[in-house]
Amino acid sequence: MKMNIPNQISMFRIFLIPVFMLFMLVDFNWGDVSFLGATIPVGHLVGAIIFIIASITDFIDGYYARKYNLVTNMGKFLDPLADKLLVSAALIILVQFGIAPAWVVILIISREFAVTGLRLILANEGEVVAANQLGKIKMWTQIIAISSLLLGNVFFELFNFPFDMIMLYVCLFFTLWSGFDYFYINRKVLLDSK
Repeated sequence: MKMNIPNQISMFRIFLIPVFMLFMLVDFNWGDVSFLGATIPVGHLVGAIIFIIASITDFIDGYYARKYNLVTNMGKFLDPLADKLLVSAALIILVQFGIAPAWVVILIISREFAVTGLRLILANEGEVVAANQLGKIKMWTQIIAISSLLLGNVFFELFNFPFDMIMLYVCLFFTLWSGFDYFYINRKVLLDSK
């Protein structure tokens, strides 16, 4: 069976994760780049751009799937999996660099694992849950927060305004809220499952 285009885009996003990690974790000695008060290694800039491109593909595959009626159960599984892998990889790298607090990252990744577990239980009960509006807001805040942190708070560093850290806490709020919402909406299926 041939994979449709939205699912191919999700697979491409998964492929970009190790490429992103390579540029973030390997020191290529390409020097630093300064822009609007932020200074980051060139390799990290490339990694951040790859992260942003991978994140944009999330919206492209979703739009394409809905527009051309290509929404599949595989896509409902593959798309959030790709998102979780990408976000988790980026957040763990930010902890390794001492940029993001570990406790925030642990809460965000724990929510992702919990919702994935819930999705597995629901799938076992014959239900596949697509992302709702709150989940999409969560994803947007994660992308904005991680991109800002990866880019060294560019655009705001000159003003000494911690936009990147504020967005990280906004992201944490929506991540936890959307996780609670998933469990609350699906509580009956969860409680009735064997």
